[in-house]
Amino acid sequence: MKTRNYLIALLLISGLLFSCSSDDDFNYQNDFESSQKSWLSFKESSNNSYTYVVSGGSVFTSYGWETTITVSNGKVIEREFRFTTGAENFIPVDELEWTENENEIGSSEHEYTSAFSALTLDEIYNLAEQEWLIKRKGATSYFKSENNGLISTCGYTKKECLDDCFVGVTIKNITAL
Repeated sequence: MKTRNYLIALLLISGLLFSCSSDDDFNYQNDFESSQKSWLSFKESSNNSYTYVVSGGSVFTSYGWETTITVSNGKVIEREFRFTTGAENFIPVDELEWTENENEIGSSEHEYTSAFSALTLDEIYNLAEQEWLIKRKGATSYFKSENNGLISTCGYTKKECLDDCFVGVTIKNITAL
């Protein structure tokens, strides 16, 4: 009887440990889930039509950039890019800013630009959950939801990296159309 009780207790404890292990592999799970709920509410209220601005830059070359993505009914219809600082000294003038419309998105050959990919926020939340917030050795993860509860910073940096190491997204603002 004692052996059976110990076996049952061991199975229950093992089940609890393994059921919690998925949380241990994901950084900022509660914050992410709260933000994802805000996203689903925003998505419905905006008819899945919005713009968002991704900002970034390079510490090494000291330039900054922004990419504005426009989504209508869940489909990316425009991508605009512009350098914000520092690039005018080494980037050709005709590459400092450009716009791609629905049929052109991703087809332009802008050699010097660091434009953000033409992704919907659904795709960004998927990347956050499946890639950017996964715990990894030797890396620090980041997650903020400063756009009215929607994702604003999400990604990671490897600790041994010195310059321009952030892998993820920094969204400056999100606006319904």
